[in-house]
Amino acid sequence: MAVKENILHFRSALPAHVCLVAVSKTKPAAMLQEAYDAGQRDFGENYVQELVEKQAGLPADIRWHFIGHLQSNKVKYIAPFVHLIHGVDSLSLLKEIDKQGRKNNRVIHCLIQLHIAMEETKFGFSIAEATALLNSKELVAYPNVAIDGFMAMASNTSDEDKIRAEFRQVKNLREQFPAYSVLSFGMSSDYRIAIEEGSTMVRIGSSIFGERNYSLS
Repeated sequence: MAVKENILHFRSALPAHVCLVAVSKTKPAAMLQEAYDAGQRDFGENYVQELVEKQAGLPADIRWHFIGHLQSNKVKYIAPFVHLIHGVDSLSLLKEIDKQGRKNNRVIHCLIQLHIAMEETKFGFSIAEATALLNSKELVAYPNVAIDGFMAMASNTSDEDKIRAEFRQVKNLREQFPAYSVLSFGMSSDYRIAIEEGSTMVRIGSSIFGERNYSLS
């Protein structure tokens, strides 16, 4: 199916409270424009340079989500316009986002990334670390950052019970901190389970745009 049909399918199939982020990494601007023309406004990118280039050439009302591992020295490039940074995985990154938000006279919205998978390659705070952070007064020191909720990725496995249990950790944390209402978890392979476990934002790439072009990563 074409991009337009895929977008319309997801927008009609997802519950009204779930935001669809179209993950457009490595995909050409023309494909993003097709999704935009079908009504999509939230797009997710993994690479800072690619995001900056696409933002400059596509409609101004797109809400850009940075969903990859963000290095502190690259925050300044997306700080003027990014809608939501999904992967805040350290206090040093949080400090830099606040600094760049102050320079741009804006509050930058972020999600705390949680490490819930059994894979060492994934980043994020443990549940215990995130709980300690949110119970501390640390966040008051960063007035140009707004924490909206949590982001997580489940283990790369076909074991649905394992995926469900990992997602449930995020939901349980949110129940302790109800003010952090955005739960970003679930991708093309597991978004249905994610929504059942409380996700309010799913990141869908290959099911919209086709398989990722790894030669461009």
